[in-house]
Amino acid sequence: MELDDYLAAHSSPEPAHLHELYRRTHLRHLYPRMCSGHVQGRLLKMLTAMCAPYRILELGTFTGYSTLCFAEGMPAGCSIDTVEIDDEMADELLDTFGASPWADRIHLHIGDALQVVPALTGEWDLVFIDANKRLYRRYLDLVLPRVPVGGFILADNTLWDGHILSAETCRDTQSRAISEFNDYVARHPQLEVVMLPVRDGLTLMRRVS
Repeated sequence: MELDDYLAAHSSPEPAHLHELYRRTHLRHLYPRMCSGHVQGRLLKMLTAMCAPYRILELGTFTGYSTLCFAEGMPAGCSIDTVEIDDEMADELLDTFGASPWADRIHLHIGDALQVVPALTGEWDLVFIDANKRLYRRYLDLVLPRVPVGGFILADNTLWDGHILSAETCRDTQSRAISEFNDYVARHPQLEVVMLPVRDGLTLMRRVS
């Protein structure tokens, strides 16, 4: 048995609607591995339940798998702002969210996160960064002032297929940007940080000052 299969077998089952969304993503989309999947999805749901946020911000919606995981774990009264740059995803996402039990609490914003987020008001207790890898540091700098002390920020794909582990593989712009982001986060005086080797790397940050 492969490690990923063992982890899945010893984690809570993937809900049927997420299993179907994962299958549909692999059938219809060019880069289906961008989908969080079973184990990471269960982790996102559990982290949300543990954090009990009032508002969630997601940068990079893709097919909405991670959005629904956050929704599954969020307490009553919590809402999600999710930002997707690809306008061709809008109809599919609206259908997906509209068919969920959280349709009235998931707010989809189509556009560039660097432009959309400043136009939104208020704070977010939990932020998930999973958009353009070249812009991770800019996203963090953008959202951090609007995360209260004690709030959480998650960043996906921070291992980037292991390319960040050596100078030989860390040559393209995305790999370099992720590597620089990881170094920036590790030294950031306002953040408590743990990097987890889940899927393609998941970095957990808690604002401490």
